[in-house]
Amino acid sequence: MGNYSVVPEFILLGLSEDTQIQALLFVLFLVIYLLTMVGNLVMLLIVRIDSHLHTPMYFFLGHLSFLDLCHSSVTVPKLLENLLSEKKTISVDGCLVQVFFVFATGGTESCLLAVMAYDRYVAISSPLLYGQVMNRQLCVGLVWGSWGVAFLDAFINILVALGLDFCEAQNIHHFICELPSLYPLSCSDVSASFTTLLCSSLLHFIGNFLLICFSYIRILFTILGISSTSGRSKAFSTCSSHLTAVTFFYGSGLLRYLMPNSGSTQELIFSLQYTVITPMLNPLIYSLKNKEVKAAVRRMLRKRF
Repeated sequence: MGNYSVVPEFILLGLSEDTQIQALLFVLFLVIYLLTMVGNLVMLLIVRIDSHLHTPMYFFLGHLSFLDLCHSSVTVPKLLENLLSEKKTISVDGCLVQVFFVFATGGTESCLLAVMAYDRYVAISSPLLYGQVMNRQLCVGLVWGSWGVAFLDAFINILVALGLDFCEAQNIHHFICELPSLYPLSCSDVSASFTTLLCSSLLHFIGNFLLICFSYIRILFTILGISSTSGRSKAFSTCSSHLTAVTFFYGSGLLRYLMPNSGSTQELIFSLQYTVITPMLNPLIYSLKNKEVKAAVRRMLRKRF
């Protein structure tokens, strides 16, 4: 360690130093968080109680809603706390815990989006065998596999990151703890952690993205083979919600991790998109663009009122 002293905590500089802007941001993100909680809980409730939605597609959608609840709850409460606090500190251990769960929940969503793309491919290419292929056992296995792979990946990354020493510099130019933001603060060699993060990102996130692309290439060829225009339109409409969700998640997530770590405004916006905004938008995407979900909402409201 030489002449360095190990720091016990970091300071999350967040989004703004202006107290008035912080108050406005607190209200904004509190509303977003409440909408995220309500939207995803309603989606979970609908999928669970409506028998018309007891299909593989909505089984995965229910797990996506639960995952969005978790992913948002890992980041937003601390963000809200820091917007009201003067110190804006987080312990080193607390920061690494947040890194782990951000990585784990984000990684699970990456896997689940790939699983949902495969589900759409089977539904469009083999509609008569859909229920047989996407049976309950396979669906449960794919979901548990998504959680398992993501948590193993996060555990490996955090295990390597535990060997880092953080000295003197405390300021994180971000509103959450992410591994790329911690590297400039370390006074030890970060090459092992950086290599692990790079390899896991390539294998996990880029790998899942390529699986999604492959599924949609197969879906596109299948749709082009449908003779009727109405048949093509119906087949494409079953994928539009998922494609929108994939665009929001990967568009911001990949750009965030591919950008140099500088604390720039663009970097913060991309992080906000995939950690705060996307979990709020997913229930809206799947409800506004899905006739079956809207019909289920109407049935639920008729029963209640």
